[in-house]
Amino acid sequence: MSVAESEHPGRWWHALDDGRIQCDLCPRDCKLHEGQRGSCFVRKMTGGRMVLTSYGRSSGFCIDPIEKKPLNHFYPGSSVLSFGTAGCNLACKFCQNWDISKSREMDRLMDAATPTAIAAAASEHACRSVAFTYNDPVIFAEYALDTADACHERGLQAVAVSAGFMHAEPRREFYAKMDAANIDLKAFSEDFYVKLCGGHLKDVLATLAYVHHETDCWLEITTLLIPGHNNGDAEISAMSRWLATELGPEVPLHFSAFHPDYKLLDAPPTPPATLSRARTIALDAGLRYVYTGNVHDRLGGTTFCPQCQRAVIERDWYQILGYQLDDLGRCRHCGGAVAGRFAKFGKPFGAQRIPVRLQAGV
Repeated sequence: MSVAESEHPGRWWHALDDGRIQCDLCPRDCKLHEGQRGSCFVRKMTGGRMVLTSYGRSSGFCIDPIEKKPLNHFYPGSSVLSFGTAGCNLACKFCQNWDISKSREMDRLMDAATPTAIAAAASEHACRSVAFTYNDPVIFAEYALDTADACHERGLQAVAVSAGFMHAEPRREFYAKMDAANIDLKAFSEDFYVKLCGGHLKDVLATLAYVHHETDCWLEITTLLIPGHNNGDAEISAMSRWLATELGPEVPLHFSAFHPDYKLLDAPPTPPATLSRARTIALDAGLRYVYTGNVHDRLGGTTFCPQCQRAVIERDWYQILGYQLDDLGRCRHCGGAVAGRFAKFGKPFGAQRIPVRLQAGV
């Protein structure tokens, strides 16, 4: 499949008086001449209109544990078919998936598949959900929304892993079709967002508030802690207090370990003690479910009942070691409710990762 063959009509744009068009998907507001691509690289002006050049093209498909997204309160132990495309609408210097999100070579995308083919593959492999991840699904929203529809027709769930940097109207349409989301809150500093991401904090906070308060989409949040950049106690405390006040105490927060990558090679890896300290600060701020990620930390990976404080889901990284919730997500020790989406718990998928190839024409 050539790049031209993968061009798909784009949405969320308008024509300008000077012959250009403006993309209205995210706050970058890219203004494009004929043949020009936006900052995300995959949205382009062709024939006076917006097209999405990555529709139906993926960097690969893989079956993962849902905990890898990370989502600890969305059908724990289930498997998810994950995929992404190319490009990104942020410019994070520390990107941990830069080979995908910063790709400018569309023909390196390995797999081509229709939304129907993706949903069929997820069903055939007994996945509960399909995740739009690796790069930000905001920039391939048309493809993600069509795939979400195909998933829902088969009784599957749709999951978005995103940085939340988008305008209000596409945000409304996008999250109306998502069943769960993990949104990166990269820092609690405008200076960090501008200098290290090329974005703005206020737009992400607006997305977090909208998803939690105005949709039925289950929300979890991840912050990658980078030593010397966003790991100060005062910033972590301010962020945690904002989350507890503006979103409430039941939204899970994941603190994830950084490793030097892409353009931020001078910062050291995140020490496990930094993650544990951040978790304590967030718990002290009133958040009930706070986790550490990208490390072996049984305490930091475990879900505790907010009523009796007993362990109800014990984890080590992506591995579930113990499960003490009923089918409705109530603690088997005291009957207290744990926030999230739950069902009958069987054998957990585990920490495995299974690559999958799809038939393009299905």
